[in-house]
Amino acid sequence: MPQKTDPTGLDAYKPAEVALRIEEAGVKKAALPLLPLLTLAFLAGAFIALGAAAFTAVMAGTPAGFGPARLLGGLIFSTGLILVVVAGAELFTGNALIVMAWVDRRIGTSALLRNWGLAFAGNLAGSLIIAALMWASGLFAGGAGETARAIAEAKIGLGPVEAFTRGILCNILVCLAVWLSFAARSVTDKVLAVVFPITAFVLLGYEHSVANMYLIPAGWAAGAPVTLAGFLGNLVPVALGNIVGGAGGVALTYWLAYRPRG
Repeated sequence: MPQKTDPTGLDAYKPAEVALRIEEAGVKKAALPLLPLLTLAFLAGAFIALGAAAFTAVMAGTPAGFGPARLLGGLIFSTGLILVVVAGAELFTGNALIVMAWVDRRIGTSALLRNWGLAFAGNLAGSLIIAALMWASGLFAGGAGETARAIAEAKIGLGPVEAFTRGILCNILVCLAVWLSFAARSVTDKVLAVVFPITAFVLLGYEHSVANMYLIPAGWAAGAPVTLAGFLGNLVPVALGNIVGGAGGVALTYWLAYRPRG
């Protein structure tokens, strides 16, 4: 019997199927034991940090504003989420989508917050390790170091409202990239699903909390006048914005479209 094909010609899961797949994934993520969750979160932080380090290298010697260099930087930064999605890791920002399982009462609030808290901690540890290794490598000398300092200073110079709002906008695109990757059936599809939304958020100057876990400490290691208060003054509002953008802007919106019962 001939196999049925999608009349649209798209070899991808339909949006309603994606919603179900993401909800099922959320249940599994919330149930991960401590050691695997922390290990995978550590890897996610390291992967995003490597993408951020590559972004810094691309931007070295170029103006920090918008333009073709930033577009190229966004393309190379997407390496981090490609590694998370394809190799497998637990990323705090992407895990905002677990809210779909929470709204359907398939996981409890404590399980949701446990995943977010441990993922955030593991991401921070992975990011800081990569920043320390980059500093020890001597690669912060010259133009790369100047760019790392400039990036960190720009981030800690943001006001809380700016940081929060840019965090919302950022994680809408990050969670849409993850959403699209769940529609994909091949590794190539997953890579293409990730590249364009992530490139867009970098090009537009949005704020990603896990990337900032690397970029701000890296700038400090390169000589930027970053204090703990300045670091947290960026990280906290950006992380809260990321939750709002991912959980509200993507997860709850698609739940309303595809998953309400009754």
